[in-house]
Amino acid sequence: MIRRVAAALAVVLLVGAAALSLGAKSDNGGSKTYNLLFDNAFGLTEGGDFKVAGVRAGKTTSFKVVKANGRPLALVKAEVTEPGLADLRKDARCEIRPQSLIGEYFVDCQPGTSDQRIPDGGRLPVQQTSSTIAIDLVNDVMRLPYRQRLRLIVGELGAGLAGRPGDLSAVLKRAHPALRETSQTLQILGKQTKTIKRFIGDAHTVIGALENRKQDVVRFVHEAGHTAEVSASRRKDLGESFHRLPAFLAELEPYMNQLGDLTQAQTPVLRNLQSASGELDTFLTRLRPFAKEGTPAFKALGDMSVVGTRAVRSTTDDVRELRRLAEDAPGFAKPLRQFLQTIDDRSRAVEPDARASKTGPPAGDKTHTTSSRDGFTGMEALWDYFYWQTLTTNPLDDIGHVLRLSIVVNQCSNYQVKPSAQLLAQCNQFMGPTQPGVYDPGPDPLRCHGGVHFGARPDRRSGRAGRPGEVRHPDARSEHL
Repeated sequence: MIRRVAAALAVVLLVGAAALSLGAKSDNGGSKTYNLLFDNAFGLTEGGDFKVAGVRAGKTTSFKVVKANGRPLALVKAEVTEPGLADLRKDARCEIRPQSLIGEYFVDCQPGTSDQRIPDGGRLPVQQTSSTIAIDLVNDVMRLPYRQRLRLIVGELGAGLAGRPGDLSAVLKRAHPALRETSQTLQILGKQTKTIKRFIGDAHTVIGALENRKQDVVRFVHEAGHTAEVSASRRKDLGESFHRLPAFLAELEPYMNQLGDLTQAQTPVLRNLQSASGELDTFLTRLRPFAKEGTPAFKALGDMSVVGTRAVRSTTDDVRELRRLAEDAPGFAKPLRQFLQTIDDRSRAVEPDARASKTGPPAGDKTHTTSSRDGFTGMEALWDYFYWQTLTTNPLDDIGHVLRLSIVVNQCSNYQVKPSAQLLAQCNQFMGPTQPGVYDPGPDPLRCHGGVHFGARPDRRSGRAGRPGEVRHPDARSEHL
């Protein structure tokens, strides 16, 4: 069981290290040099480890004493040699930590989260660094004669620092990271008192729920142990994944930069959306009754979808048959496309016609033309036929509108070569400017010749039909039909 828990903790630590290293890519992926100010550089050596988020990133190359704010400080120069880890930010924090029990020390830095990076050769102020008091030094103080010497030092320092309590407090906080972290933790907890009270009140409910489902908790622990075992069995694959992680981060950086540009470009859109939030709220408020009224329609649509599903399933055979017919469609569609393209091509006009440019489509259309040498396209010629055919049967001028086509369907409309006397009496009529028997008393050469029926029109005055050859009153009118 202990081994499973240890394996699970190892996986968690590896994931945490990977998450912390996401921001560890530098601007150009190369090496950088940082100047770090400490109150003292006890235990550091040239060539010692320089780590970023617990990962070895380079080494410490030189040390010297400088004056800052009127007091001496240790300036430690650290050089980053591993690609992808030279990315310390303005709010980075560094501390000197022991590496082993034999007195070796190294510099460990947290990269920070600020948007501003520390440039190459930049300096980290002493307020953001601290040194760890080694346990062997504490143990040495308890032995003679160091204990007596410490008493003398404390006595003298007490007199010297009597008027500088603030400076002494600042040095102690930087000297021991635990004091600094404890102070920050207490400040955070002081701002979250209401949340802590609510958390304590809800803890009873959570513990009660866990008590009721203790079996699930036990099963979760067992499953976690099994997961840790599986992860341990894939140790080699996990190691290979972490080995490829820096290259992946290097390829990911351009996309993350583009994502940052996208977020900046979206700022005006979001600002406009915020300004329109009032109108959007009004729209959604008014949409609620509409949605309520539309609910029955959606329910009916759902019922119809059930029927539609059955209909679609029943048309499977028809769709299959259409698919078989569609296999031959390309053979027909290609000539059809060529035909339609040809009759819509002005370069294939039969003869030039100046009217084509005057009645053609406006500029922008592919058949637009301004040349009098071009003719009508096949498509235009087809519609011109209907146009001119309509004009031939429907003349329109300043005098009036005449329809030149008259269709009469009755017993007199059939063509007769030798009509009967009864049909002749019912259907005879005169045509032409000269009506036989009225203006021309001679024989009627057109009567019953060539299959055209002519005869006396009904007398407008008496209403009876005139007999063939009868001479009517000279004022009888003729009508040209």
